[in-house]
Amino acid sequence: MKQGWLCLEDRVVIVTGGASGIGRHVATTLTAAGAKTVVVDMNVKTGEELDGAYCVQCNVTDADSVTAMANAVVDKFGRIDALVNNAGINMPRLLVDVAGEKPEYELNDDSFTKMFNVNVKGVFLCAQACAKQMLKQGGGVIVNMSSESGKEGSQGQSAYSATKGAVDSFTRSWAKELGKYNIRVLACAPGIMEATGLRSPAYNDALAYTRGCKPEELSTDYSKVIPMGRDGKLDEVGDLVAYLVSDRASYIAGTTINISGGKSRG
Repeated sequence: MKQGWLCLEDRVVIVTGGASGIGRHVATTLTAAGAKTVVVDMNVKTGEELDGAYCVQCNVTDADSVTAMANAVVDKFGRIDALVNNAGINMPRLLVDVAGEKPEYELNDDSFTKMFNVNVKGVFLCAQACAKQMLKQGGGVIVNMSSESGKEGSQGQSAYSATKGAVDSFTRSWAKELGKYNIRVLACAPGIMEATGLRSPAYNDALAYTRGCKPEELSTDYSKVIPMGRDGKLDEVGDLVAYLVSDRASYIAGTTINISGGKSRG
């Protein structure tokens, strides 16, 4: 069989949070490129298939669950060639609810802990479990999903932005630690993207309040804030990740690549 340009045929690639949103588009792109994609998510059953990908149920914030996930993938496929650390959560919150009208949208211990558990602890646990297998087999790739907000900051999303800043720091440090073992670690940082179907009315209410507007006033005119004048496409993120996990990107490590239409600083 003739291989595609990316040569991902038979590569075993894990995508956490792969059952919905950006993760699902990444998983679908990888499968279409010939990879043996593994969707890791709380909302799947181990052994079932989703869009041609093998599924493993996992709670990325629980060390035992993550270890069991990595073992399940190795038992099924014999190796782990790449991990896409995509699972994440965003809860818009103000540091201080100055208006005092909606204290539920003020950052507190519960919302802070939830975001850091999934976005930081989960990234660490999955990277560690998969890196141990990659060391045994002589190499691999870890792509961490960051965000433009991790570099720029974001009004009403300070904790979320901080978690993505941590992801960028993980990426730089782990690349230095693991590069000598033929394990590349890098990240990509989407900016404003097209709708994923995950933004609920409650999320929009929270985001609008933290931005000082009504939900219907949340801006969708990107011509003034994005040099390319439009939002990003989910498939564009999928294409970028597919490239990054391939050997075509074999000298890229220790960096976060913006995919934001020129909106972000480098």
